[in-house]
Amino acid sequence: ASGKTKAAVSLAEKYNNHNMIEIISADSRQIIKGLNIGTAKPTSPEREKTTFHLLDIIEPGERYTAFQFIDDANRLINDIFSRGKIPLIVGGTGLYLKALTDGVVEIDESHKSLREKLEKDVKDGKAESMYEKLTEIDPDEAAKFHPNNKVRLVRALEIYYLTGKSKSELFKTEQHKKGDFDYQYNAILPDREQLYETINIRIEKMLNSGWIGEIEELIEKGLLNRIKKANVIGYNELIDYLEDNITYNDAVELIKKNSRNYAKRQYTWFNNQIQAKSFMNPNQLQDVLNL
Repeated sequence: ASGKTKAAVSLAEKYNNHNMIEIISADSRQIIKGLNIGTAKPTSPEREKTTFHLLDIIEPGERYTAFQFIDDANRLINDIFSRGKIPLIVGGTGLYLKALTDGVVEIDESHKSLREKLEKDVKDGKAESMYEKLTEIDPDEAAKFHPNNKVRLVRALEIYYLTGKSKSELFKTEQHKKGDFDYQYNAILPDREQLYETINIRIEKMLNSGWIGEIEELIEKGLLNRIKKANVIGYNELIDYLEDNITYNDAVELIKKNSRNYAKRQYTWFNNQIQAKSFMNPNQLQDVLNL
C-alpha cells in the first residue's frame, strides 16, 4: 500500500507518448488468477495506460518459484529492450527481487513430499530445532535470516536434503542463477503511521468493491481449497467469516492487523537486504529515476 503501482503507472504515462515503458510485476500474489480485489491488481484504467506483464499467470494454489521468476523476467526484459522500450519492475515480493539481482539456487522442485514434511514440522513447533540443524550444516545461510523466517528455513533445509550440499555451497556452482542485467533499486518508504492508515483505508475500499463476492464466486467454482493453499492475506480471513468461524468485524480487523504486520516485515527486509539507491516518498520517484 505504499503507492508502487500508482507511481509506476504515473511514470509510464508521463513517458508513454511513444509507449516507452512496460511494467513487469514482481508480486507473488498478483500472479494468481482470480484473486483480484484482495491483491490490489492494477485496475482496468491503469492497464489501459501501459502494458503489464506477469499478472494472472498461475492458478490458485499452484507453485511458482523465484527461479521461474528469473526466467520469466529475463525473457520479458530482453523482449522489451529488443523493441526499444524500458522495463520497470514493480512489486514488493523481496524474494523475487533478490533472486533477480543476487541469484537463487536451482533444485528439483518435484519432491513435494519433502517440502510438505518440512512445512508440517514447522507448524508442529519444530522450527527451533530445525534452525539449529541449519546452523550446523550451513552457518553462513542461517546467519542471514531470523529463526522465525519459516519460508527461508524450509527452503534452506529442502536444498540441503535434496542435493546433499548447503545453499551456500551451491551458490558457487552452475546451479546458481541470477538475472542477466544490472538493476537500480528505488524503494518507496512512506511514513509508517501514514502507511498503516492507508492500509486500513484500502482494505475498507476492497471490501466495498465486492471482495467477499469475488471469494464466493471462486468457492462456487470449486476453488476453496486452492484459495486456502495460496495463503494470501485477507482471503483466508474472509473464508473463515463465510464459514461462520469468526465474525465479520473480527475478520476485517484481522486482515488489517495481518497486512500491517506484513508491511513491518517488508520495512525490515528491504532495509536489511536491498542496497537501494534511495528510499523515498512516492511523489519523488519520477525525479529520482531521471528518465
